[in-house]
Amino acid sequence: MNADELRSKYIEFFKSKGHAQIQGKSLIPDNDPTVLFTTAGMHPLVPYLLGEAHPAGKRLVDYQKCIRTGDIDAVGDPSHLTFFEMLGNWSLGDYFKEGAIEMSFEFLTSPKWLGIPIEKLGVTVFRGEGDIPRDDESAAVWKRLGIPESRVSYRPREDNWWGPAGSTGPCGPDSEMFYDFGKAPCGPDCGPGCSCGKWLEIWNDVFMQYNKNAEGAYEPLARKCVDTGMGIERTVTILNGKKSVYDTEIFAPIIAAVEKASGHTYGGDAGSAAAIDKDKSVRIVSDHIRSSTFILGDPKAVSPSNVGAGYVLRRLIRRAVRHCRKLGITGGPGTVNGPLLSPIAEIIVDQLKGPYPELQENRAFIIDELNKEEEKFLETLQKGEHEFEKILPNLLKDPRKIMSGRLAFKLYDTYGFPIELTEELAAEQGMTVNRAEFDEAFKKHQELSRAGGDQAFKGGLADHSETTTRYHTATHLLQRALRTVLGDHVAQKGSNITAERMRFDFSHSAPMSHEEIARVQDMVNEQIKRDLPVKMEVMSLDEAKASGAMALFGEKYESQVKVYTIGDCSTGVFSREVCGGPHVEHTGTLGKFIIQKEQSSSAGVRRIRAVLE
Repeated sequence: MNADELRSKYIEFFKSKGHAQIQGKSLIPDNDPTVLFTTAGMHPLVPYLLGEAHPAGKRLVDYQKCIRTGDIDAVGDPSHLTFFEMLGNWSLGDYFKEGAIEMSFEFLTSPKWLGIPIEKLGVTVFRGEGDIPRDDESAAVWKRLGIPESRVSYRPREDNWWGPAGSTGPCGPDSEMFYDFGKAPCGPDCGPGCSCGKWLEIWNDVFMQYNKNAEGAYEPLARKCVDTGMGIERTVTILNGKKSVYDTEIFAPIIAAVEKASGHTYGGDAGSAAAIDKDKSVRIVSDHIRSSTFILGDPKAVSPSNVGAGYVLRRLIRRAVRHCRKLGITGGPGTVNGPLLSPIAEIIVDQLKGPYPELQENRAFIIDELNKEEEKFLETLQKGEHEFEKILPNLLKDPRKIMSGRLAFKLYDTYGFPIELTEELAAEQGMTVNRAEFDEAFKKHQELSRAGGDQAFKGGLADHSETTTRYHTATHLLQRALRTVLGDHVAQKGSNITAERMRFDFSHSAPMSHEEIARVQDMVNEQIKRDLPVKMEVMSLDEAKASGAMALFGEKYESQVKVYTIGDCSTGVFSREVCGGPHVEHTGTLGKFIIQKEQSSSAGVRRIRAVLE
């Protein structure tokens, strides 16, 4: 079974169980400062998991593109990916543990669907902690369906508990499904959930049944929800008897292109250390170009930069270029051999433009951005090589022929010069690099970066506090005011909201004048003073467009959407937008709107930072 067939079967199965298919959303989440990318299918559904009614109903199913960068350095082994597709189904106050587990079991084992033998499956459930009991309810359902006691593992909080994202909020146990590869157990305690390689997780059912309050107590939720996720790449791996996600048809055309460019046959000489190292580079190049293509092909695409999601994209592209060089792939934009990355990106676009038509729509942007970043990095490498040449005479005076790790780290930190290339240049001069010293400096660098970035990668439920709800509503007023002052070409290109401020990106080619900024600020504050009502209506997407509602229509939407109107027939409508975020009921509760800064975000995109006082 290939990925397209699995995607279709999953949707077909859950639609037969009364689920409405909804559209997967952007890789760049709106109004969630806890994550740089959409890391799971639940992110776009945050408001509905927190209690809002979804226009499509209580049973939902979709497929969602995801990026996870926490294990980026692990990519290169047989299983880790940065970009992956997640299949998901949800119950919003409808069925709970028994219904979710029964449907999971049927889809996995029924010959009509995936047909996985029961003896190849194992599951984990929460073993309990403190006042929260062991999840015997889930375990009993699994055993009733035929999973033997020996294949039901009771695991601790770090393995089988979800949330809350912050200090308070919805949370609960989960039950995970694993495939047994048939390897011998690593020991007497080996079972589903063990990381020895015998078991591979393929599906996760999360049961949101508690609310953790400010005192740290867990209170049962009146409205319990189910959130599930099945990884397409991992499931296709086991369905086709493969040992690695990179051995599936998903990666076959990508790896074939890397093989052709490099002359290296992937997996051709498993016993050779050099071949194993090259196989790792093939996997890194394949994953990173795939991830970069999807980030650049997203309706809310970011460009490579030194901050946030743009920094992650830059790191992916540059790591792919470096491993192309390790594979002996030479060239670059404007050279005889041509660009290294964009030809492979073209293959990815052609492969996945069916389920993700935005890739085709943004093909030119993907290719252009990859080529520009590749060219910049090749220039960086040239600068690093030049700096090495400058310090080489002093290095050669050292009779020990050892280059300081601190000096090697300076090349890395200042010029972005990879340690592997420093070691190669040193070796050409009969020298070695003090790698332990470099690793120590690099570790300190990672710890500092991680300390500042933990919040950006942890993921979870967006902040739906009263303060951020006010800021979210203010973005509607701001966009309408910008279009009035600057013109109808203005459209939202992204936003980021915290409890302290809002950031709003919009299409506009020139800096705003002081007068324009003042007019926009005054217009927003005027609507706040008018205390306009905020009304929500559910309607079809066509009706929303016909009503004049603003939306990011490059995105995918369900057939039924929520439209928020600020103002009414008595006051006059000021703003109407398709939106799923939290809103106040009257604009008079927002406070005073102050624009702190207007600046460039990227080519043709401006950014406003503002606060409410």
